Order: sequence, then structure tokens, then C-alpha cells
Amino acid sequence: MTIDKGEVEILLVEDDANDGELTLRALTKNHLANKVLWVKDGVEALEFLFPQASSGKPNRTPKVVLLDLKLPKVDGLEVLRRIKADPRTKAIPVVVLTSSAEDRDIVESYKLGVNSYIVKPVDFDKFIKSVTELGLYWMILNQPPR
Repeated sequence: MTIDKGEVEILLVEDDANDGELTLRALTKNHLANKVLWVKDGVEALEFLFPQASSGKPNRTPKVVLLDLKLPKVDGLEVLRRIKADPRTKAIPVVVLTSSAEDRDIVESYKLGVNSYIVKPVDFDKFIKSVTELGLYWMILNQPPR
């Protein structure tokens, strides 16, 4: 998907191609995927959110970040840590969407400031329904600070 990176509303950080495609399908079905940027690892996510000062590009602030925890290069907890530690990005809602139901991942995510933690359902229909509901909530119902 090619979009103007300055117009991203949803930053999807997901290394699994099947889960990424399913997430995009659920968002597209509900007309929520017009401005989604899908990156495949933590480094790409951080490069998008925190471009090098010399690039002249402004800091990007999507309406929500959908973040997997088990990522190559830089894991999701470190991405979350960086987002919530920086004053420019700490107000961006971050939803962890992961296969991990481990207590330590859940506790650590909330300690770092995650806004929501969702364990990916294994069932196809339940996965689509979960992504649809979280997309509708974060893109339509939620009122972010202005």
C-alpha cells in the first residue's frame, strides 16, 4: 500500500504477513484502511515515528499504533518504551495486538503505558471481528487530545 507517509492514521507494526493481511482486510472492510502504514519490524516503526533530524521530515503522529510484541530487530516492548518516553509521541494511543498472553508481557506493556492489550484470536472470524472493533473504537469513537 502506497500512501503519503505524512497522512498516516494507523501505524500497523506487524512482522507476520498473514496477520498483517488479515488486519488490513478487516480495516478495509470497514473503510478504516485508507491511511494505514504497515511496517514489518521495530526499526521501521521507530524510523517512521522518529525520522532523523537531518531528513527535514516532521515527526509523524498517527491516530493509533497497532503493535505486535514479537518483532525482529527491535521488539515491540522497546518500541512501546520509546513511544511513551518521548514527549512528541507519548499521547499517541498504542494498542498491543499480539499472540502473547504471558502475564509478564501484559504487565510490562501496561507499566510502559500501553492503552490496550489484545491477544490475537486464533480463529479467523474472531480475529477479523477483534480488529474491526478496535479500528472502529480508535478511529471513530475515541477522542484524542488536540
